[in-house]
Amino acid sequence: MKIIGIIPARYASTRFPGKPLVDIQGKSMIQRVYEQCIKADKLSSVLIATDDQRIYDHVISFGGKAWMTSHEHQSGTDRCAEIIESGKAGDWDAVINIQGDEPYIHPEQINLLCEVMQEKSVAIGTLVKKIDAQSELFNHNNVKVVLNNKLDAIYFSRSPIPFNRNFPEDEWLKHSTYYKHIGIYGYKTKTLLEISKLAKTNLEITESLEQLRWIENGYQIKAAVTHLESVSIDTPDDLLKINE
Repeated sequence: MKIIGIIPARYASTRFPGKPLVDIQGKSMIQRVYEQCIKADKLSSVLIATDDQRIYDHVISFGGKAWMTSHEHQSGTDRCAEIIESGKAGDWDAVINIQGDEPYIHPEQINLLCEVMQEKSVAIGTLVKKIDAQSELFNHNNVKVVLNNKLDAIYFSRSPIPFNRNFPEDEWLKHSTYYKHIGIYGYKTKTLLEISKLAKTNLEITESLEQLRWIENGYQIKAAVTHLESVSIDTPDDLLKINE
């Protein structure tokens, strides 16, 4: 199976403008993400999809692959879909959408998702990690996911789910298993083009989570459990912490 990794990167982040170009110990964030991705041997190719000339020029300067995409896209999924639909990057069986703000993403995580996407029945895939800390469970920046016994995602939320009504909150982790969503997606190319044309749904708007649009429209999302932690940089404070 031919699988391409695409890293969407935009300059105009609301909370952290210019985030892909910030310096992390001598290299830009986008370069660090790219270099981690090309270590994943189950990807046949990796490219960066951006709407900003500064990011494009920078990627080319360090020897990476980049394509310019529209300024109109609302999500990384839509940016990936433009690349595939245009045919500029060639023909692919599946796409791995990798967050551009995880400079130390593990290649093993990318390979794990590639393995999920090689299953014939899987249209969309993602990763989850078991939550072990109370601070993670009740942090609304961490998206939680409930799985069925086939490892299909039933629901995603910024709230702690499932709600354990039988125990006080500080005992929830002792009595139930909770999963945090790792924001990397895999799509079969046909499915990617379909979901990019779907209108926003009520659940998506309510939780501000695009994957709920896919679930509301009947798409199954297969999950694999990773034991590796990913560190994302959403704000300047996150950058300070990682540099320290």
